[in-house]
Amino acid sequence: MHCQDISFGAGSVNTEAGTIEASLQENQTHLRPGHFTPALLSFIAVFACLCSPAKAQNGVEDRLMQSYHDVYNIRFQDALQQAELAKKMAPEDPMPWIAQANAVLFREFDRLHVLRSETFASDDNYTSRQSYRWDPGSYQAFENALNGAEQLAQKRLDRNKDDDRALLALALSNSMRAEDAALFAKKDMATLSYFHSSTSYAERLLAVAPQSYDAYLASGLGKYVIGCKSAPVRWVLRAGGMKGDRDEGVRELSLAAAHAVYMAPFARLLLAYDDLRRNNRSEARKKFAALHDEFPNNPTFLQETAKLDSPSTSIRPGQ
Repeated sequence: MHCQDISFGAGSVNTEAGTIEASLQENQTHLRPGHFTPALLSFIAVFACLCSPAKAQNGVEDRLMQSYHDVYNIRFQDALQQAELAKKMAPEDPMPWIAQANAVLFREFDRLHVLRSETFASDDNYTSRQSYRWDPGSYQAFENALNGAEQLAQKRLDRNKDDDRALLALALSNSMRAEDAALFAKKDMATLSYFHSSTSYAERLLAVAPQSYDAYLASGLGKYVIGCKSAPVRWVLRAGGMKGDRDEGVRELSLAAAHAVYMAPFARLLLAYDDLRRNNRSEARKKFAALHDEFPNNPTFLQETAKLDSPSTSIRPGQ
């Protein structure tokens, strides 16, 4: 509710009007402040109760958005500081914990050069990808942040099964666990299981909050990864309840890229790699250039553009 939406019943309006009229009759030149004190105090109390939570939530959102922006601009310490501030402002909100886990995960991606076209430009490249080893301290911080988010989210769902913050937190938490299982541990079945969970939470969220476009990152990525499997594997997975459709995954990632609050840049990066898979180098170049314009401190986007422009660099597309 916005402050301008506050309304009062006719009874309270008439009561205060009577007070003002009586005061004017008693003294035409001086309005006695005492007559207004109770009404003013009541108004201030109502105003504070209605506006303070909204203002606090806006402050949390500002911190979270800045944390994600800092991640994409590879200012990881700043991103972690923003997440910590958000946690202090909203101790029962799981999303600051998700932002913390996201910052730690992308710090490892950057340290190990994980998010590169050499890994994602073709199915063969992805299948033959190397495994990566976490820094032990970073892995513990990642796990602690995800566990904290999941505990808070579950408490909120116990009170309200349609809590949108909780459902988003669990969708993104399971998506990050899937990325960890895929890119660090190379455990394909664990990856698919986490993507199945992330898609389930995302679809629950979108059923009650269709404008929660960050959920499309979780469901779209899961559908894309499963959709890239061979037809027999997709059939087995579908029999087990795991949905997979590459084109549907691209459609949902495109929605996240266009409208998501936190995950839009990551979705755009994934779509650029899909362009490379489809040998659509001009579209990939446009996406890398736009990402560089928005996040000039991140060298990845310029490096990927340079690979496309260099005749000595071969990025092998594949289906």
